[in-house]
Amino acid sequence: MKSKSKNILLKAVVSLILLLCAYIMFRGLGLVPGLDFGAGAYYYADIPDFEKYMDSAHAAYDNATSTWLCISLFLLWGWLMWRLWLFVDKK
Repeated sequence: MKSKSKNILLKAVVSLILLLCAYIMFRGLGLVPGLDFGAGAYYYADIPDFEKYMDSAHAAYDNATSTWLCISLFLLWGWLMWRLWLFVDKK
């Protein structure tokens, strides 16, 4: 009996999520009028005159840390997380 109620609840939640997704898509919620780029709208480089949407004081941010150091740290972090995953997976 418990499994049947979980199944009904799961179907209700999935149905609600699908209905909300359809509502959001058909109403165009979250879109900026005049900037309709379809699925690629999250690429800021595609937006014309994007600089006017940014604070110009932060537009030319200069990082004192070397780009190669940032990339190296990123790769090191990825390697460490991969090793951690392998360790956890063995347990």
